[in-house]
Amino acid sequence: MQAKRRLVKGNEAIALGAVAGGCDAFFGYPITPQNEVPEILSQEMPRHGRVFLQAESEVASINMVYGAAAAGMRAMSSSSSPGISLMMEGMSYIAGAELPCLVVNVMRGGPGLGSITPSQADYFQACKGGGHGDYRCFVMAPWNVQEMYSFPGIAFEMADRYRNPAMILADGVLGQMMEPAAIPDELPVVTRPDKPWATNGRNGRGQKNVANSLVIDPYELRDHNRKLQAKYAAMQAECKWDTRLVEDAEILVVAYGIAARLAYSACKLARKRGIRAGLFRPITLFPFPTQPLVETADGAKSVLAVELSSGQMVEDVRLAINGRLPVTLYGEMGGVIPSPSEVCDRIVEAAK
Repeated sequence: MQAKRRLVKGNEAIALGAVAGGCDAFFGYPITPQNEVPEILSQEMPRHGRVFLQAESEVASINMVYGAAAAGMRAMSSSSSPGISLMMEGMSYIAGAELPCLVVNVMRGGPGLGSITPSQADYFQACKGGGHGDYRCFVMAPWNVQEMYSFPGIAFEMADRYRNPAMILADGVLGQMMEPAAIPDELPVVTRPDKPWATNGRNGRGQKNVANSLVIDPYELRDHNRKLQAKYAAMQAECKWDTRLVEDAEILVVAYGIAARLAYSACKLARKRGIRAGLFRPITLFPFPTQPLVETADGAKSVLAVELSSGQMVEDVRLAINGRLPVTLYGEMGGVIPSPSEVCDRIVEAAK
């Protein structure tokens, strides 16, 4: 299918990618800096005979996603940091009921209402199970507008494959920036898996389907949790990552999302200053690409994690490196975006 390159905003790319990925129903509530996602979908979903509904709140949105997902639909919501917090109870219910869905978080600064400026301070919430219980989401982190378009389809596929919520963790820069992306004029043909578990009517079945996360007996709940944990372990086969300039790197910089864009430019600046720096970019934040990071770091002298937070992803980096190399952090908070030269200065410090 011919893909035309055009200048497009990240939030628009997410919306168009969701439609191309087979989204059947979107439920959401406006919040900056992701407002263009529901705005575009309010036009595109009805145009393709699909469901768009602006709910009265984020709490209502995620419960509508729960119901649509239980009926076998590819259901989605999007929001920004405090709005995602309101969805966390519903996310836990969806994970407990083993239902696939997609939630997009275009992160902003916090805590609390914070600001509308970009941040990466929701990593723990996304990757460690922001709601209650021992659950996980499949989490992907784009770093450009092209990935903002392509990741919704991949996330829907992973959600269906593992019957589990998936999340795309973007940020205000990626949501608002514009750059060329290849977007086909026509929608692709989406192959959907059978969903014999869906609550869409008996349809001749002898036994009714139930979507539920309530398990009263503790031993039954233990077994259910063990089943979920085995599923999360199996997701490790789906981990994705990207590397740049790592073949001879003495300093390995680990970053995701927009921070990885800054870090890659910083690595090139560092090489001009005689420091061999390379970039390791986790694309899936859960499952985290632990073993690929270990193998990439082999031969380096130290590791520098770059984040727009006080230091969250760095914990997974340290767990992966496991004391083999020193791991330092450069984190900015509150929506402050460092320049590549500032990141380069931290690479130089790490090299010393």
